[in-house]
Amino acid sequence: MYYNNSSVIFLNGKFVKANESSTDLYSQTLHYGYGVFEGIRAYATENGTRVFKAKEHYDRLKKSCELVNIPFDYTTAELVDATYELLQKNNLSDAYVRPLVFCDPNMSLTKPNNVSIMICAWEWGAYLGDKQLRLTVSSYCRPHPRSIKIEAKVCGHYVNSILATSEAKDNGYDEALLLDSDGYLAEGPGANLFFEKEGVLFTPKLGNILPGITRATVLELADKLGIQVKQGLYTPEELESADSAFYCGTAAEVIGIESVDDNKFPKNWNDTVGKKLLEAYSQLVRESEKTLSTKY
Repeated sequence: MYYNNSSVIFLNGKFVKANESSTDLYSQTLHYGYGVFEGIRAYATENGTRVFKAKEHYDRLKKSCELVNIPFDYTTAELVDATYELLQKNNLSDAYVRPLVFCDPNMSLTKPNNVSIMICAWEWGAYLGDKQLRLTVSSYCRPHPRSIKIEAKVCGHYVNSILATSEAKDNGYDEALLLDSDGYLAEGPGANLFFEKEGVLFTPKLGNILPGITRATVLELADKLGIQVKQGLYTPEELESADSAFYCGTAAEVIGIESVDDNKFPKNWNDTVGKKLLEAYSQLVRESEKTLSTKY
C-alpha cells in the first residue's frame, strides 16, 4: 500500500526506484531503533502542491539528530527541495511524506560514524479516520523525560506507541491515551491532546510530550480565533469533567474524541471549539503559500 513498481524514493542524494532499494541488515537503526524520522503532509492547492510546514519539520528532523548524537549534514533547504521533486516524480499532490535518517552497521552502543537519508511518499488518508474516537487510558505511560530525549522524534521511542495502540485496539477501542510517569495527561501514541471546558482549551504543557508541529499550529489558530488556551499539568479526572476533546497531529490532522473509557463527552462535536479549529486547520493546510498572509 505504500509503494509500487513505479514508486521513486530519495536516497542519499539520488532518486531511485523504491522496489530496487535496499538497506544493510546490520544497521544500527534496525537493531537498536537508533534513527530519527518525520511525518509531513502535502496538499493540493489552487497553485499546486504545498508541503505544509516543510521547514519546521526538517528543522525538527535535524534537531532530533543533534539531540541523540546522530551526525547529519543536509540543510533544511536541500531537504525541502528534494521533497517537492520527489512528489513531482511520483505524481503526488495530496500525500504523506516520510523522511528517515538511519545509521550504518554498528553493533556497539555508540554514536554512528555515517548515516543515510531516505524520503518516501504515498497517498494516505487521515491516519485515525474521520469519525470521533473512543479512547482508553493506557496501562503504558510515556517514558520519563530523563530517560530519553522526549522532544526528539526517534524511531525506537515508538515501540511505546505501538504497545499502547495495540492494547487499546485489542480491548475494543479506537486508540489509546497515555499518561506521563507521574500520572498526568500526556498525549496519544501519535497525536497531541486538547480538551475544552466552558469555552477554554486545555492541553498538556511541554516537557513530557513531543512538541507537535500540528499542536503548535492549533495554538496559532486558537490565538487568531480568540480562543483562550491554557497549558499545564492536568489529571485524568479533569479530562473526565471536560465538555469535549480532540487529538491533533500531522497524520491524524484534527479529530474529535467521543469518549474515554466509555465516558462520553457531553457537548455535540459540531458545537465545540475543536470543530472550529478542525475547519480552520483544514482551510489553512489547503491554501496556497502564495495566498497566505502569514506563512505557517
